[in-house]
Amino acid sequence: MMHVPQAPSAAEKPVRQGPDAASGSQDLLGRALAGQSFLLLDGALGSMLQARGMQPGAIPELLLFEDPELVAGVHEAYVEAGADVITTCTFGANARKLAGKATVAEVYGRAVQLAREAGARYVAADVGPTGALLEPLGPMSVDECEALYREQGEAIAATDADLVIIETMGDLLEAKTALIAIKEQVDIPIVCTMTFGEDGLTFLGASPEACAVTLAAAGASAVGVNCSLGPDKLVPLIGAMAPLVEVPLVCQANAGLPRMEGDASVYDLGPEPYVAAAQDLIAAGVTLVGGCCGTTDAHIAALCTLLDRSQLPQRQVEPAFTVASSQRVVRLLAAGHAVAPVGERINPTGKKRLKKALRTGDFDYLVSEALDQEDAGAAILDVNVGLPEIDEPACLATAVTQIQAVCDLPLQLDSTDPAALIEACRHYAGKPLINSVNGSVESLAAILPIAHKYGAALVGLTLDESGIPQTASERVAIAHRLVEHAQAAGIAPHDIAIDCLAMAASTNQEAPAQILKALKQVRQELPVQTMLGVSNISFGLPLRPLVNATFLAEALGAGLTLPIVNPLDPRLADVLAVHYLLDGQDAGAASYVDRYAGRTDAAPSYRETRTSGVGAAGEVPEGAAAATPAQQAYDLILKGRKGPIPALVSQLLETQDPLEVIDSVLIAALDEVGARFESGAMFLPQLMASAEAAGAGFDVIKAAMPKGEAAASKGRVILATVKGDIHDIGKNIVKMLLENYGFTVIDLGRDVAPEAVLHAVEDTGAHVVGLSALMTTTVKAMGETIDLLREKAPNTYVFVGGAVLNPEYAQMVGADAYAKDAAESARLLTELFEERPDLR
Repeated sequence: MMHVPQAPSAAEKPVRQGPDAASGSQDLLGRALAGQSFLLLDGALGSMLQARGMQPGAIPELLLFEDPELVAGVHEAYVEAGADVITTCTFGANARKLAGKATVAEVYGRAVQLAREAGARYVAADVGPTGALLEPLGPMSVDECEALYREQGEAIAATDADLVIIETMGDLLEAKTALIAIKEQVDIPIVCTMTFGEDGLTFLGASPEACAVTLAAAGASAVGVNCSLGPDKLVPLIGAMAPLVEVPLVCQANAGLPRMEGDASVYDLGPEPYVAAAQDLIAAGVTLVGGCCGTTDAHIAALCTLLDRSQLPQRQVEPAFTVASSQRVVRLLAAGHAVAPVGERINPTGKKRLKKALRTGDFDYLVSEALDQEDAGAAILDVNVGLPEIDEPACLATAVTQIQAVCDLPLQLDSTDPAALIEACRHYAGKPLINSVNGSVESLAAILPIAHKYGAALVGLTLDESGIPQTASERVAIAHRLVEHAQAAGIAPHDIAIDCLAMAASTNQEAPAQILKALKQVRQELPVQTMLGVSNISFGLPLRPLVNATFLAEALGAGLTLPIVNPLDPRLADVLAVHYLLDGQDAGAASYVDRYAGRTDAAPSYRETRTSGVGAAGEVPEGAAAATPAQQAYDLILKGRKGPIPALVSQLLETQDPLEVIDSVLIAALDEVGARFESGAMFLPQLMASAEAAGAGFDVIKAAMPKGEAAASKGRVILATVKGDIHDIGKNIVKMLLENYGFTVIDLGRDVAPEAVLHAVEDTGAHVVGLSALMTTTVKAMGETIDLLREKAPNTYVFVGGAVLNPEYAQMVGADAYAKDAAESARLLTELFEERPDLR
């Protein structure tokens, strides 16, 4: 018989670990968020409600009014088990999900009251995802997302909740948006947790490192992981977060993966094995611990006993300058000397082609510049769209959105317009770098609050109301002042890069020596990084690349860590490669040898080495073998660049049959994208960008074909999210990819009754149906839909997918197939319609 440790009674329960234990348990929450004590969260609410009689398809938030005793009973069980924090029954309490059935304020008011009456030591107002995908991948704008979370923040502020838990987030931009919107409304701590798949990434490809860095910088009191997997699977994710952030780490794991027994989801990980794995979580750095799906009061009682006998983990987080996209973190230790080049090419100064692209809204050109710089070795990308005749705030936000959809480098948001910086920060799914603030009173007052609110790292320019100083000492004095003001605004010195401002040597040959001297002093006197726009030094001189490369070498020796350069310049690339070698950043000289083995001369231009033959604007670079239109289109789809696709497809249609273009170019490219996605080399945003690029080609083909030639469709499929489930992100992604693969999709939407699916089959004559479910409580509705189709339309082929589905669930509900993601759905249907053309 399994032994389940019992929680001690309130009278005999020891105070959690901490240096100020004598203060008692009154400030346990404060000590826990200061890293001085453990904090025990509760376990699953949904699983417990189901076990206690909640009907399949019921909306938990409405039980607060319809059956409050049921909800209160679960809270009381967790209080009795020893939980310090009781989480409210408000996971879906946003206006979109409630859909007018109750107000957000009513739900939070009642939920906090019930948790408090159940005896909770601390009440956490629970906040879950909206259930919609943000633009450009989905229909929801950042404005709409902010409004939903702001309303929740206002509702929480009207209660006496002790903290907020934002949980089960798969989209880092949504999590960041929720955190900032709610933080503006409440003055209580906010804990943020993301949910990850077995590949260690969120469903949008965000890494645990990027999530932790971004959310901690944006003001989360604790960050971590919840849901999806069992505790043993989450240990590596916590381990990845632990060295990067100083805030406490939280983990609420599932009791393993679910399986179905009858109508119920069953989790096999009992309290003892759960607690055994939780010990490894604590060793990895977790101090806020609880449970998610499948955990019960018995699991929490066992965790209570574990925490009361455990020592706090010791974590060492070395101060570092960090910026992040949703996938990649660039981290430079305050005491280190590593170098991260910043790509300068997305800046209209002196670039006619980029100015034209900005004026005409050709963001595909900006994306191409981003991808070229990423390929050439940039670590961060500067994004500047400052032209006087454009709407800079809207343009910079769009540029950020478009670039981050296909490029995983962190971005430097470069503008003198505070409104533009705010819009860019709002749309950026990561921790940005703001360029820049200077020592003037006006600049400090305008920029520092933006950087603090959005958790950005900051570039400080050594100039003020008097202009740019001539001497090194004057520049260093401004650097000190910048750091002092930033610290007062809540920005740590290690998150600052000081730009000592490279000036043209052609007009003042004494300037370079002062710049280099200032660089050395800044690095010696302040725990900051240093930045320079290297190419400024050569303005007005012949053979500028030679001057730039020489100055870069000297500046690196003086302590430059963030050079703003053109990474496509071969001379600069040579200098950086040699610097990495000599400075020890190139372990074993592997990169240097790989780059230069067998060569005796300087590197050729970057564009001459491109294998695809397609340059930044879609043109063939001089001196390179011309790629065929088919090869260019194929490569552009792989990169998610749709701008040049229509012209290329039109050119192909002059000599090729439309179906040949579809199969040999568009579908072939999408197949390669799917393979890369499956291997983890590409992520969902890149997959969808490639699908859009292929879709632009399909549109040209459809428009060119005579009426009645709809045979270009590869087959018809009905898609629906099943009854009781309002989450349609996954279904919408599948729809988009299938349409761009050439399938005709009949989308029935979300919360679709079995009868509605049957009617669609009968009305359209489509023989293939795809069903989606996110919640275990709606898997039963999926089975009912399939049962009805088997009875009334037995020739229907049904495939299923969704976060809670797996092959065993698919078999249990009677589906013909299971597709784990959009790419697999496309492969599945391609093979199906080839083998069964009668289903088209």
